[in-house]
Amino acid sequence: MEPKGFHRKLTAILSADVAGYSRLMQDDEAATVKTLEAYKQIISDLVKQHRGRVVDSPGDNLLAEFASVVDAVQCAVAAQKELQARNTELPDNRKMQFRIGVNLGDVIEEESRIYGDGVNIAARLESIAEPGGICVSKTAFEQIETKLPFGYEFLGEQKVKNIAKPVGAYRVVLEPRVTKKKSAGLKQDAGRRIAIIGLAAALVVVAGVALWQAFLRPAAPPVEKADPKQMALPLPDVPSIAVLPFVNMSDDPKQEFLCDGMAEAIITALSKVPRLFVIARNSTFTYKGKPTKVKQVSEELGVRYVLEGSLQRSGDHIRITTQLIDALTGDHLWTERYDRDLKDIFALQDEITIKVLTAIRVKLTEGEQAATWGKYFRGKQGLECYLKILECSNYLSRATIEDHNVARRLAEESIEMCPENPLGYLNLAGFHRLDYYFGTTSSPRETLEKAVELAQKALSIDDSIPRGHVLLSDLYSAKREHDKAVAEGERAVALDPNGAGAHEFYALSLVYAGRPEEAIPFFQKAIRLNPFSPTGFFLHYGHAFLGAGRLEEAVSAYKKSIQLSPNNIFAHTRLAATYSMMGRENEARAEAAEILRLNPKFSVDSWAKRVQNYKDPSETDKIANALRKAGLK
Repeated sequence: MEPKGFHRKLTAILSADVAGYSRLMQDDEAATVKTLEAYKQIISDLVKQHRGRVVDSPGDNLLAEFASVVDAVQCAVAAQKELQARNTELPDNRKMQFRIGVNLGDVIEEESRIYGDGVNIAARLESIAEPGGICVSKTAFEQIETKLPFGYEFLGEQKVKNIAKPVGAYRVVLEPRVTKKKSAGLKQDAGRRIAIIGLAAALVVVAGVALWQAFLRPAAPPVEKADPKQMALPLPDVPSIAVLPFVNMSDDPKQEFLCDGMAEAIITALSKVPRLFVIARNSTFTYKGKPTKVKQVSEELGVRYVLEGSLQRSGDHIRITTQLIDALTGDHLWTERYDRDLKDIFALQDEITIKVLTAIRVKLTEGEQAATWGKYFRGKQGLECYLKILECSNYLSRATIEDHNVARRLAEESIEMCPENPLGYLNLAGFHRLDYYFGTTSSPRETLEKAVELAQKALSIDDSIPRGHVLLSDLYSAKREHDKAVAEGERAVALDPNGAGAHEFYALSLVYAGRPEEAIPFFQKAIRLNPFSPTGFFLHYGHAFLGAGRLEEAVSAYKKSIQLSPNNIFAHTRLAATYSMMGRENEARAEAAEILRLNPKFSVDSWAKRVQNYKDPSETDKIANALRKAGLK
């Protein structure tokens, strides 16, 4: 048991210190202290600008933490650039260079201080970094690889002091996104000299490109905005997208099949994303080979977003470029280029499809919580496994008995196909969770424990999955272990501070713990993070209003949940109870009839036994009595 006042959390840690500090102090103590204080203030200001917190700054060291690894690395890069500029004003023997290490790890927090291996690893990475450089751990690298415009050099598994296992380390380089392994045949000093020469050459190229971009290159023509009034069809109430046929930029017309295959694979994958309206291939491929404007596609097909792509092949090398455009604003929401060696054409197609699918989900539906999915899908069955897990999640989100049974089959198939993928176990845990709440299991407690076991198994594979902690939070609420439920909800939010789902289930844990008013702002933030939330979100939002006695607002939330999924029996049940509490008997009985249509064997007593999540049992009794008043038995 940890001492009282200690709290564990996952956080991004930045550790910085001065290279050659002792020599600087020996040469001129007063000047060194003056420069050090000025430079530490610069870093501290940048930490705040990047939504971080300075934890401590003893001597020449500075320790900071961030909720996001992206923020931590961007802060580190900004700090090194600013200090490099400041150093140009100093004599060579007085230049002060910091080394920075960044790690994503578990820490112990006591009041405002943090301790543990997570901090120690960041400090060891800092010592590996070159003066003026940045070194990040493998856990941090996995979170930023595709999100920041930097290159990374893999330094291998490093044995560091007082850490049992070797730590994977990457050097951050301010070059285009190229990740490479460290050459085994080069000595470290020689490798550094080559790196310096390469960096100098890269700076010349970057300067030339910047000059071209700023002064010489003709400005790219803006995308003409689509007019909603000119739409042939009304825009759907969910994000809508059309994927255009990819343009063949190669001289070889035989590459058309690869272009078509890429677009078709992306359309198929996107069609499985819940709450996303995707135009069918037959419609978008009518534009193939024709000069087409985004505005035209948007207005003719009635969509807001358009994905364009091109493919260019030269020998065994292939370049694929994709861009996502908001037709109503003319903005390019996302652009990416993939340069690959063409070894296995189908594996390449799957890889790019996964990356595009993940990027679009991040931009249009789930937000940053979707960004971690891509790393779990590798190899020949990667895309097939991705789509199966995504389809299973889709069925689970509808919260109906029919869809729930299909979800089990998909979850089991995905585990058989990719047993090392934690998301399959989370889906199966989600099935058992619904099995418990639906009352379709003969052993409710065993089913609940099985769900907990599966969620914990997923987290044993990767403890950084927010969805795993989200699921555990709800399961602990069902077991009436409210402190654990709230703690898991807090952990999910710390892992995914911009995740709608994390905020939703943290809020739900507060509702069940008897704190519904506290929960409402977290639900409101979740809506802001994901305006196209699924049916379950509005169901839980209604629980908060019901617990707070705000019945009219509870009715609105439950009706929204039913609008998204008409056969959601949980929403019909709570809406019936709410109408009954308000004295709206006719509406309560109409909802009771819907409940019996969905489950003719529905029993209030059986329902009440399954929904004992509330810390105060009288909350469940109050709802049960309202259901009986509505005519249910």
